Amino acid sequence: MGAEPVRVGFLGAGLIATFHSKMLRRSGADASWAGVWDPDAERCRRFAAASGATACASEEEVLDGCDAVFICTWTSEHERLVRAAVERGLGVFCEKPLGVDLTAAQAMADAVASADVVHQVGLVLRYSPAFGLLRDLVADEAAGRVMSVVFRDDQYIPVQGMYASSWRGDRLRAGSGTLLEHSIHDLDIIEHAVGRVASVSARSANFHGLEGIEDSVATALGFADGGVGTMASVWHDVLERPSLRRVEVFCERLYVVLTGDWWGPVAWTRLGGEEREVAGDALVAEVRRRGLPDRNPDGAFIEAVQRGGPAWPGFADALRAHVLVDAIYGSAAQGGVPIAV
Repeated sequence: MGAEPVRVGFLGAGLIATFHSKMLRRSGADASWAGVWDPDAERCRRFAAASGATACASEEEVLDGCDAVFICTWTSEHERLVRAAVERGLGVFCEKPLGVDLTAAQAMADAVASADVVHQVGLVLRYSPAFGLLRDLVADEAAGRVMSVVFRDDQYIPVQGMYASSWRGDRLRAGSGTLLEHSIHDLDIIEHAVGRVASVSARSANFHGLEGIEDSVATALGFADGGVGTMASVWHDVLERPSLRRVEVFCERLYVVLTGDWWGPVAWTRLGGEEREVAGDALVAEVRRRGLPDRNPDGAFIEAVQRGGPAWPGFADALRAHVLVDAIYGSAAQGGVPIAV
C-alpha cells in the first residue's frame, strides 16, 4: 500500500470490537477509522460516536469503503464475512474462534490462502508479555524437559455482565460453549508457549442448561516430548471474576507460575536457588531485557497490511487450535477416550 493511512472497517460493534478499536488507537498505527456495521443500530451508533468511524447501513458499505476489516460478529457469521472480504482483496482480522466447527475453520483457512490476502486471528495471548516470558523461561535448556502443566481458565458465563453476549447461549450462533468460545485461546498458547500436544482425553458438563453450550471442561493433555498436563475451563456465575487464568509449569529444574493474562505476575524458581517474581512495568522491563517481542497485536496487523503481509498468528495457526478443540469434543462425547492429535 502507499503512504495513505490504512482505512479500517469493523463488522460488529460490541465489546470485542471496542477492545480492538482501543488497542488500535493505542498502537499508534497509521490507520483511519472507516465504516462500522452492527445488526444493533444503537450499538453501531455508540461505536461510531466513540471511535470516529462512520455508522454504515450494511456490511457491504463497510467492506466497499475500507482496506482492512475487523470481523467481530458472532462466530457463525465469520465464514461468510471472511469470504466477502477476501473477494474484495481486503486485509482480514478475524476474531477467534474462526468458525463454529473444524470444517468451517478449514474452509476459511483455505479461502484466505487461495486469495493470498493479509490475515490475522484474534489469538492475542501470543502477544502477552506474561506468556512471552513464560515461553522464554520454559525454552531455556537449563530448565530441562517439561514434566507437567496445570492450566486453569475461568470466566463468568458471558451471556451476562459486561460481555452481554446473549448469542453465546445459542448453539447455532456460537457453535458450542466454553472450550470453543474461550479456551481456544488456552490451547493455542499452551502449544505456543509450552510444547506440542500429542493426545487429549476430556470430560465436559453443562450446568446452565443451555443446549449444546458446555460450561465446564476438564482435559488431560499428553505432550509430544513426554510431559503431561491438565486444562480446566469453566464458565460460572461469579460476576466478580470476569476472566482469570492461572498456569503452573513444572520442568525438571524449573517451576513457573503465571497468574493473569497480560501483566502477570510471573514467578519462577530455578535449581540453585534463584527465585523471582515480576508483574506490570517490571514484567515489561524483563521482557525487553531478554529481547522478547513486545508488540500491540492490532498495530501489528495494520503494519502487515501496509507491507503486504504476512501477519501473525494467521488462519493456519488458528486451524491447529481448532484441531485440538475438535479432538477434545470428540473425546468428551466418548466418555473421555484418548484421542491422538
